[in-house]
Amino acid sequence: MRNDEKIAVIGLGYVGLPVAVALAEAYEDVVGFDVSDRRVTALKAGSDWTHEIEDERLAQSGLTISGNAEDLRGRSFYIVTVPTPIDDALKPDLSPIESACRQLGAVIEPGCAIVFESTVYPGVTEDVCGPLIEQVSGLKRGVDFWLGYSPERINPGDKEHRLETIMKIIAAEDDRTLARLRNVYGSIVNAGLHEAPTIKVAEAAKVLENTQRDLNIALMNELSLILDRMGVRTRDVLDAAGTKWNFLKFSPGLVGGHCIGVDPYYLTHASELMGYTPEVILAGRRVNNGMGAFIANKALTLAKKPAADVRVGILGLTFKEDVPDLRNSKVPDIVSELVGKGASVTIHDPFANPDEARHEYGLELTPIEDWQDVDVLIFAVSHRELREQARQIVEDVRPGVIVDVRSMLDESSVPEGVSYWSL
Repeated sequence: MRNDEKIAVIGLGYVGLPVAVALAEAYEDVVGFDVSDRRVTALKAGSDWTHEIEDERLAQSGLTISGNAEDLRGRSFYIVTVPTPIDDALKPDLSPIESACRQLGAVIEPGCAIVFESTVYPGVTEDVCGPLIEQVSGLKRGVDFWLGYSPERINPGDKEHRLETIMKIIAAEDDRTLARLRNVYGSIVNAGLHEAPTIKVAEAAKVLENTQRDLNIALMNELSLILDRMGVRTRDVLDAAGTKWNFLKFSPGLVGGHCIGVDPYYLTHASELMGYTPEVILAGRRVNNGMGAFIANKALTLAKKPAADVRVGILGLTFKEDVPDLRNSKVPDIVSELVGKGASVTIHDPFANPDEARHEYGLELTPIEDWQDVDVLIFAVSHRELREQARQIVEDVRPGVIVDVRSMLDESSVPEGVSYWSL
């Protein structure tokens, strides 16, 4: 056990919980804090609904879980992993991270290091968080407390690329604080650490990672829009092009969640503050944001009947496969377009929480066995359970049209007489 830091992790979601558990396995005194009473209650009961940490590991980790900010007092090393979403105007919403800074300002003591993992645009850690903590605490940054940044690289649902197996970027405002980050993160990350020269470099690296992926998917989505008009299947083209040794194997699809579909707006916002309006990044965002409506209209076209007479069954509602998270899912874009055109829609998702679906989007989830007379079946999210049951689902539902967003099905297995289309 290591005993030289008393650690607190603020935010126990997909990012924070794995960090907190790993640290609790390496250090004697680790507190995990979250403002959600529901989240705290579930974790104290030994259950992680994100499925990132196994119940047995959570129980054995020794992590102290709390929703009381007073339990953050007396800590020497703080890690902030709260969400950084966007608002309705597609601008960065820093309110969660600002709230965390105020909470920390009320409890920190001289000598502590505060490390942010939340995705932000370059400058937020030093120009927004630091001054806010100073204001609330009355302490001086660089004298009484020190800042660091280590961007998260968690990929929800990915059992291969985990916190421990992904190289971690670390950065700090001085060498002494960087050494503290090196000791803490080096104790839990086996893949090694990359020491960025400044906090702003580390912040920029994070938004670049997801912006690059967003743009590559946008290229594939735009390609699919073009090839569809030509009567050419995108999957066939990608299979052929993918035989070249340096071809980047990205696929078209819905780009949701709280990383790829959000982070580029942090970069474009920072750019606009500097007087430059990005063109390529925002163009990619427009393409990706339009895919839900495109898929919905394609489904209605293939149905070959008035929209008001079309019954659509959608499989999958979460933002990606094999995770229960509904935040910023783009499947509701498909639903909204279909309903707006007059079609009736039924949705099933084995991972999604029905109460959350109702609360977040006003959508009801329905068991497949209750579906009746579906004209169009849309495989929207490629959950493993749906992939394994796909053939049986098609036989039971007997749709006239299948829309396969992620090319889950082998087209040769589609029953005769059923029209098949994939993105």
